[in-house]
This record gives sequence, structure tokens and C-alpha cells, in this order.
Amino acid sequence: MKLTTNFKLSEFIKSNFFDKKSQELVIKEYNNNKDIQNNIQKLADNLQILRNKINKPININIAYRPLFWELKQGRNGNSQHTLGKAADIVVKGISTKELYNIIENLINSREMLQGGLGLYNNFIHYDIRKNKARW
Repeated sequence: MKLTTNFKLSEFIKSNFFDKKSQELVIKEYNNNKDIQNNIQKLADNLQILRNKINKPININIAYRPLFWELKQGRNGNSQHTLGKAADIVVKGISTKELYNIIENLINSREMLQGGLGLYNNFIHYDIRKNKARW
């Protein structure tokens, strides 16, 4: 199912990080939660703005991570990923620092929603929480 011009739902709810059983549970959790569905749509809409700006495909390493998965990984479960509001992304040919700056500029110009933005060596975390968070 397409969420935007360039993003499919599967990109937000499927990941190589999940084993088969966990992947099935992730899809079930998504299907049973309208808030998660709405958040993922809003996240996809914002990533589409970025996609349009850079004119390059965006690879989503992982987006939605349900609470059961977070707890299984030893995390506290407070991640924006558990709400369907976050994605860890990479773009071939654009450094993480450059991608971070592009997103920051789109947020500052109010083209993308304010939220969390994290710079890592191998990916960028972007989320649509209501408040500004940077790391």
C-alpha cells in the first residue's frame, strides 16, 4: 500500500531487524492501532517532503518498533519508534551530516515538522514528536 508518491507502508513496518515471528507481530500491532497508523502516515508525509527536496531515494533502516520489540531488546520502551513517529534513514550519496543539515533547514523553514533529529555515523534518526530534540 502506498502512503505517499515514493513511500510504501511496508518500508515503515517491515525491517531486516525483525525475525519472522516478530515481523508478524509488528504487522498485527500496526493493524490494530489507529494512532500508529496515523503517525506513520504523518511521518511518511514528512519524509516525502525530504525526498522531494533531495530528489534521491531514502532508505528506511527501521521505523515502527512496537513496545514488545523495544523491551525484548533491553530498551525502556520510551522511543518515538514505538509510537510510529520515528524512522532511521540513509540516503546513498549524501553523508549523514549533510542529510542532518538538510532536514534541519527544512524544519527551520517549517516545511517539515519539528521533532527529534539525531546524527549517527551510519544513519539519521528523524521523528515527529511535537518538541525539538537534537543529538
